[in-house]
Amino acid sequence: MKKILSIVVALFVLLLVLAGVWFWRSLGKPFYQPGMVRSGLERRAQFDLPTQGEDTAFWTVEKDIRLHHFSQGQGRAVLVVHGGPGYPITQPLPGLEPLAAKFQFHYYDQRGCGQSSRPFNQFTSKNFYANMTRLEHTLGIGAQVADIESIRLLLKQEKLLLIGHSFGGFLAAMYATECSERVQALVLVAPAGVLVAPGEGPGFFDEIRHRLPESRRGEYDQFLKGYLNFGGLFDKSEQELATANRQVGDYFLLAFGQSPSAGTRTVPAGNGGWMVQAMYLSLGKRHDYRSALRLANAPALVLHGQDDILPEQVSRSYAEALPNARLYVFKSGKTSGLGGAGHALFTDQPEAFAKVVGEFLELWK
Repeated sequence: MKKILSIVVALFVLLLVLAGVWFWRSLGKPFYQPGMVRSGLERRAQFDLPTQGEDTAFWTVEKDIRLHHFSQGQGRAVLVVHGGPGYPITQPLPGLEPLAAKFQFHYYDQRGCGQSSRPFNQFTSKNFYANMTRLEHTLGIGAQVADIESIRLLLKQEKLLLIGHSFGGFLAAMYATECSERVQALVLVAPAGVLVAPGEGPGFFDEIRHRLPESRRGEYDQFLKGYLNFGGLFDKSEQELATANRQVGDYFLLAFGQSPSAGTRTVPAGNGGWMVQAMYLSLGKRHDYRSALRLANAPALVLHGQDDILPEQVSRSYAEALPNARLYVFKSGKTSGLGGAGHALFTDQPEAFAKVVGEFLELWK
């Protein structure tokens, strides 16, 4: 009897080990692959939009998902996809305001952040994999890409003019691979370095650490240890995650030479909680989306700033992967009084930004 019990226990332990290996490999692989939205695998609902509510400040894209939005200008519609992930744009971008006489820029808060729907507060289920799947399916890359297509339908545009910043640039590029025939032209502003993982050289978190003052690195290391511990993810709440995600933004600004406490610049309000972790799950630890970008045939303008915390090669990788793209690099104007050329080019050099983007959009309006 003891021998049988020992065998049963051993088999049970073996199953746990195998399950752990399977789970770790599953977590390492991306949940999202380009083409999933088009095929319906990464979409909770078909593109039969629900009846829109009376509050015109919100688009209803699913019965339980509303997207807050605002617009500026008149003329051909242009959709602006914010970055972060999960940091909404709360007012018109300075670099686009000069173009508002010819274009109407539509800004929206992605699902899971800002004033848009946040479908989760805390998870009650103890089934980690089920929670992970539900989270990614509801707030991950596929859901965000599908929202862009829903917005196109709401704007009644046969083809979209798209501007994506940072992680929003990545989302816009993924939409262009999924719905290439629905994109008129694409502007990617300092697109996020997430096309390939693991990438060459230091990653995003490593680059922040490298640029932080030495006196803050120990504190940062301790923060990352908890932040990247996915084992306890589903014990947290939306607010706890939003606070932690905001702290990543504060470290980013500090690494970029700007102290939030000094009032030089702060992380935008209303950042997301669960939706950021959903993006991490979508991306996994190993993926390469560059070949998928060959499907995005729309003309594309990729913009990069000489002072950006991300290296020029990140933006260049998008320009090289897209079949009809060109890269434009803004030079630093710090010595001439024109301002820097960092990650937020539309704020750093608004006039120069408006000129370059305006000339490109004029070709397609």
